[in-house]
Amino acid sequence: MNYKVSKTLKDNKKNIIIIAVLWVILAIILVAPIGYSIGVSCQSGTFNFEAFLETVFTELASFTSITRAFNSAYIGYFGKTLLYFTIIYLIVAFIGLFKSRPKHEYTDIEHGSSDWSEGGEQYSILSKNKGIILSKHNFLPTDKRGNVNVLVVGRFGFW
Repeated sequence: MNYKVSKTLKDNKKNIIIIAVLWVILAIILVAPIGYSIGVSCQSGTFNFEAFLETVFTELASFTSITRAFNSAYIGYFGKTLLYFTIIYLIVAFIGLFKSRPKHEYTDIEHGSSDWSEGGEQYSILSKNKGIILSKHNFLPTDKRGNVNVLVVGRFGFW
């Protein structure tokens, strides 16, 4: 199970950075105007939806609400809005990362590659220089005891 978490984090490094940058941008562009508009609409003691809609659209268009949101009268509304936004954003981000996790331990591993041998281990079975050609540097020796049958899959170079 630990391989799923580590592989998910390893494969999604760029996506995690993009998620963090997008969170900062949305906090500035979207959360600050909404938090400020909630503060303005609650000045009378109750939430005024008409005042909220009027203020939120003007603040979304002006991009000056980030400085207004840090005013002492509105910082609490901005903090609560940012907290709720962050919780929802993290839930959505974790769902996305959860969906991208590997299904099993062998996901994205090429089957049939030469990764089975490392550091010359194949030469205990194969020959470096003579026999039936398997690849550029691997030959199946013909003087080997046992089965030397070879199935060639592919095409001829002149075909």
